[in-house]
Amino acid sequence: MQAQAKFPEPPSNDKRWLLVQQVMRKHGRSEHALIETLHAVQHSFGYLDRESLSYVARSLNVPLSKAYGVATFYQFFTLKPPGKHTCVVCTGTACYINGVPELLAALRERYGITIDETTPDGELTLTAACCVGTCGLAPIAAIDGKDAGRITKQELLNKLDEVLHGHD
Repeated sequence: MQAQAKFPEPPSNDKRWLLVQQVMRKHGRSEHALIETLHAVQHSFGYLDRESLSYVARSLNVPLSKAYGVATFYQFFTLKPPGKHTCVVCTGTACYINGVPELLAALRERYGITIDETTPDGELTLTAACCVGTCGLAPIAAIDGKDAGRITKQELLNKLDEVLHGHD
């Protein structure tokens, strides 16, 4: 009779860990499942913290340094909890020459944040995308996943005010 492998317990009883475990099982708990599993954690919890990285590393039998290295190499992964709302500004060439510096300056002036920062109240996180592939709509920003193309700095600020405060 073959002994059944014992896997580490998840960091908490949060049901979202079941999804993460399902992804690991789907890939045979192989170290090759690292990126997929980190995606599952990020999708489930919004970010990767030390506890989740440690759990994934132990579960897939990879060094914590490797899990951390992958999490910090890929721009998609974040180690900080996101704000309640997100604003992603495309910084591709077409967007950049069509006004992204002005958009970022307006956001810095109004909310006091730059790329990869969250407002102190945790309401808004600003991130950048290298290119979202809609260069004909440059400059483009996405607020809570909704794209807004050919956007001016005033339109962006108005949309964010509406999302954050419920008015223009």
